[in-house]
Amino acid sequence: MANSASGMAVNDDCKLKFIELKAKRTHRFIIYKIDEKLKQIIVEKLGEPSLNYEDFTTNLPPNECRYAIYDFDFFTEENVPKSKIFFIAWSPDTSKVRSKMLYASSKESFKRELDGIQVELQATDPSEMDLDVIKGRAN
Repeated sequence: MANSASGMAVNDDCKLKFIELKAKRTHRFIIYKIDEKLKQIIVEKLGEPSLNYEDFTTNLPPNECRYAIYDFDFFTEENVPKSKIFFIAWSPDTSKVRSKMLYASSKESFKRELDGIQVELQATDPSEMDLDVIKGRAN
C-alpha cells in the first residue's frame, strides 16, 4: 500500500480496479473514498461498462467529497471513436471543511498511483462537471 501526503494509504484494490478499467474496460467508472477509520483510500463503487455519464454522476454523494475515474467514449470531428480517462476530484461546497482538506491533501499522491489519467477535473458543484464540460475537455 502506498502512502499519501495526508498519511492516507492507497488500498491495492484502487490500482487493480483502475488497471482493469484502463486495460480491459471492465468498468465505466470507479468512485473512491477516503476511509478515515482505516486511514486509506478505498474503492467505494464500480460502474458497469453499459452505464452512462448520468449513471455515474448520480452515484456521487451530493454532500461528501470523492475521487472518481470515468472512462469517456466520444467521437472526434473526423468521426473517429475515442476514449479518455478522466480523474474527477469531487469536492462539493456543502461537504465538511475537514473532508475537503483531507481530499485536497491526498489528491496528488493518489493520482500518481493511477498511471494513465488523461484529463483532470476539479468540481465543487454538478455544473462544473456536466456532460458538456466533459465533452469540451475530451477534445
